[in-house]
Amino acid sequence: MKTESSPSAKIRSRTYTLTDPHAVKDEWAEREVRDGWVAVEPTLASICHADLRYFGGQRRPEMLEKKLPMALLHEGIGIVKESHAQSRVLGERVAIVPYVPGYLMQGVEPAECCDACSGNIPANYCANSKFLGSGYDGIAQSRVVVPQENAIPIPDHVPDEIAVLAELCSVSFRALRRVKDRLENATVAVFGDGPVGYMTAAALRYGFGVAPERLIVFGAVPEKLKPFYFAEARQVQQYDFAGSSKVDIVVECTGGKFSESALNQGIQLLKPCGDLIALGVSEEFVPLNTRDILEKGIRMYGSSRSTALDFHEVLEAMGNVEYQRALRQLVPEEYTVVRRADDFVGAMESALSHRDWKKSYLNFSW
Repeated sequence: MKTESSPSAKIRSRTYTLTDPHAVKDEWAEREVRDGWVAVEPTLASICHADLRYFGGQRRPEMLEKKLPMALLHEGIGIVKESHAQSRVLGERVAIVPYVPGYLMQGVEPAECCDACSGNIPANYCANSKFLGSGYDGIAQSRVVVPQENAIPIPDHVPDEIAVLAELCSVSFRALRRVKDRLENATVAVFGDGPVGYMTAAALRYGFGVAPERLIVFGAVPEKLKPFYFAEARQVQQYDFAGSSKVDIVVECTGGKFSESALNQGIQLLKPCGDLIALGVSEEFVPLNTRDILEKGIRMYGSSRSTALDFHEVLEAMGNVEYQRALRQLVPEEYTVVRRADDFVGAMESALSHRDWKKSYLNFSW
C-alpha cells in the first residue's frame, strides 16, 4: 500500500440521492478532496431509524424541505480509495465517523470555531458541524469524502459485520462517559429492547465492566428481551416500579411514543441524586414528572451523536470476543446487495415496513 499527498482534487461520486420521501435518484456528484482529507468507498452500511424517518417522510415537512435532497446513511465502513492525508493509506479499511466538527469543515484552528471545538463544552456539540445523512450527503454514495480524522482504521481482528456497528455503539459510549466514574459500583437500568437499548446494555457490560447482577434491561416484548443474556431482563408491564429496589443510573433508549412512559418510570426507579440519561429520539414534546426530579435531586441530561474519540474507544473494545459475541445478535442472516438505486429503495422500503429487531445491512457493489 502507498500513501498519496497532493493539493485538493476533484473526484466524481455516484450518489443515491433522496429527493422526496420514497424517491431516490441515481446521479453523479463532484466532490473535492482537500489536503488532509480522504475519499472512502463504502463497502458495508447499516440502516438507522433516522434514515427511515427521512425516507418514509416521517419528519416534519419543514425539516424535510430543509434537509432534502441528500444521500442517506451514517453507519458504515469502507476502503480508502484516494488519500490527501499522510496518516491514511490507499486500501485501508476504515470506519466512517459521520460527525464532522466545524473547524475541520472550515479549515481553521479549533479555537476559531466554537466552544465545543475549543474544549469548553463536549466536542459533539459544535455549532458549525456537519453530519452525514442529515442535511449533508451521507454514505449512500461511491466516494465519501471526509477529513482523515473521520476515517478510523479498523483493527484486523474486528470483522466487517461488527465494525459497521461502531457508529451506533459510539453514541452509547459517548453518553456513558459522563457517568464512567460511577459505573464500577453503580446499579444501572436501561429502558428499551430495540437496537439502541441493546447496544447501550452491551456497552455497559463489555465496554465499562458493569456486572450482570447490577445491570437491568426493561422492555415491552418478551421476544426482544431474550437476546439480553448478559443482563437481568424485565417486562415493564409486570414490574413494580414503586415497590422495587432503586438504581443509581437510568438510560432511556426507547424514543418515539414510548419516551414518556420510559422516562417517567426511570424517574420513579432512580435513587436520590441519581443520573437519568436520555438517548431516545422523539418528534414530539414529552411530559415529565418534574416533582420527583426536584425532590430526588436527579441529574438529567441528553446525549446525541459521537466523535472520532468515541470510535477509537469502541473499535478497541470490539477486540473483546465476548463483546463481539453480544453484538452478533444484531447482525442479520442476509445482507442486501446494492448495485443500483432500485436496490437501495427496495432495502429501505423493506426496513421501513418490517422494522426487524436485527439491523439491516447493505452490501454495496459500485
